[in-house]
Amino acid sequence: MSTTTAPSRTSFAWRGLFLRLHFYAGVLVGPFILVAALTGVLYALTPQLESWAYSDQLRVPVTSQRLPLAQQIDAALATSPGGTLVAVRPAPEPGDTTRVLFAEKGLGESERRAVFVDPGTGRVTGDLVVYGTSGVLPVRMTLDQLHRNLMLGEPGRLYSELAASWLWVVALGGLVLWITRARNSKRIRTHGLIGVWVLAGALFLSATGLTWSAYAGENVATLRESLGWATPSLQIPGNSGDHAEHSSHSSHGAGHAEVDAVLGTARAAGIDADKIEISLPAASGGAWKVTEIGRGWPTQVDAVAVQDGAVVSSVKFADYPLAAKLTRWGIDAHMGVLFGWPNQLVLLLLGGGLVTLVVLGYRMWWKRRPTRGFGRPTPRGQWRKAPPVALAGLGAGALVVGWFVPLLGISLVAFLVIDLLLGQRGKSRTSVA
Repeated sequence: MSTTTAPSRTSFAWRGLFLRLHFYAGVLVGPFILVAALTGVLYALTPQLESWAYSDQLRVPVTSQRLPLAQQIDAALATSPGGTLVAVRPAPEPGDTTRVLFAEKGLGESERRAVFVDPGTGRVTGDLVVYGTSGVLPVRMTLDQLHRNLMLGEPGRLYSELAASWLWVVALGGLVLWITRARNSKRIRTHGLIGVWVLAGALFLSATGLTWSAYAGENVATLRESLGWATPSLQIPGNSGDHAEHSSHSSHGAGHAEVDAVLGTARAAGIDADKIEISLPAASGGAWKVTEIGRGWPTQVDAVAVQDGAVVSSVKFADYPLAAKLTRWGIDAHMGVLFGWPNQLVLLLLGGGLVTLVVLGYRMWWKRRPTRGFGRPTPRGQWRKAPPVALAGLGAGALVVGWFVPLLGISLVAFLVIDLLLGQRGKSRTSVA
């Protein structure tokens, strides 16, 4: 005797709503999620490739001698690299090169030219354009831009934000469908099973991706600021912002002769990470900035401002608000740098799972498309069967989320309009027939 209980009219209506939303989101946003997942997988694979491809610039024989930083900078300047000297990154480990960084006209945002110097001999091993705090090199920089904006600049960022905006909706909608199918049917599709396994990772990628998106990211930043959760910034005397020192260097840069003394002061003040960046002052006599740039675990992002041989300002990661710490960890894990190769492996599996989900979803739709005689599995008008109060709550929630995540709201309205127009078209054909 079977004890299976038939689904109620209300539960079926809710399932119908989720099914139609999941279908439209999957079909129309699926390509964006697919591209984001593929480029993310490629990016996760690049750190080791980058180390191999640029080994001539990055690695040198280990020697017992280590030249003062000022002499290493002199060696870089002797190559006449052009641009403005703005910072130096001392070799973090024996066998690594020092990076002497220059701002240069014609480079993109967050891009600088790095001259690589052997810290033991002063020999210059090459120069490359590097990007961001991580200092990624051209191969990884290309894949980063491909993942971030399809190498189309700011307009291209809409693609990645759209994917991040819908990923959590598609994931949670799929979970609802999988649960209802699991209760009412013994058949569990591979598509749904994979979706359950990657659910937590998909939600994580969506949330962290939105934090640095163009529109939703601005709302997130505003909310954090209003709640006192913003990331603290280092106050540098004479500068209006955290990065103002890079914008007002003279054509030759401020003098670098005291760089070794500045480093000693910063070390004494607790800047103990192997990976650091020393930014030159905006003008002679101004404050230097020494920042930890380690993005692994444990996180090292402390920073101090040094002026006239003394620390005049400091920011410690230990003093960050919890939300700021979570944001830092989330972004670094999203980029695959927080836990090293295990982090990369998880991203590789997660990205592969998302690619498989999208491909299987399109395959399922193609096999069951209406032109093959299956008809429409879930007819329009499912919302009429849902309780009015619950439906009103759902609508209010959609408005709030749509305002906070604008691309989600705009595209959701577009989906509804498309569905309405298709419905009207179908009615017109039926009446004509």
